[in-house]
Amino acid sequence: MHLLHIDSSIRGDWSVSRRLTARAVDAWRAAHPGGTVAYRDLGADPLPHLDAAGGLARMTPPDQHTPAQRESWELSERLVDEVKQADVVLLGLPLYNYGAPSSVKSWVDHLIVPGLAYDPTTQEGLLGDREFVVLASRGGGYGEGAPRNGWDHAEPWLPHGLSLTGLRPRFISAELTRAPSVPAMAELIPLHEASLAQAEKEIDNLWPPAGAAR
Repeated sequence: MHLLHIDSSIRGDWSVSRRLTARAVDAWRAAHPGGTVAYRDLGADPLPHLDAAGGLARMTPPDQHTPAQRESWELSERLVDEVKQADVVLLGLPLYNYGAPSSVKSWVDHLIVPGLAYDPTTQEGLLGDREFVVLASRGGGYGEGAPRNGWDHAEPWLPHGLSLTGLRPRFISAELTRAPSVPAMAELIPLHEASLAQAEKEIDNLWPPAGAAR
């Protein structure tokens, strides 16, 4: 068994999404003692965004690629192959300015490759036969009844952004993560703690440890 672990937060040790993905990796390793883990850090080592020089590689026959298009295409090949090698893909998804980090958008853009991630004739996704777990963190509250309900554009977008590939995310989310550090949010700390505890519980139940009763 093989897991692909992807982080995207730029907050380092302050990051809740990184803490959650680390917990999930520990849980997965406990359930798969012989398993292997590959790691990609989009926060520390972001992928290049698609640009005018190389971005059209996915719409241009490979034998007509410019050097920049060839380089962009080869990067997409590597990223798609990382996903194809994995039985489980684990993504940490913080909320930045009410959307996904731009590094995650770039990762998604590089995966949307005809012939590699989806069949250009049938539009069938070629990456769907694996588990895809997304651990989301949000500094505020965006649930039903909250003043900013509906302002989280990261979680609704990701399934649509990856729909061509066949990847279907399962979300586990922790809200109000800024409450402990923002005085004006102090009264929301209990709600944050409850949200975080629920997310941790869901993570711990993702993969029963090896030898555990089922």
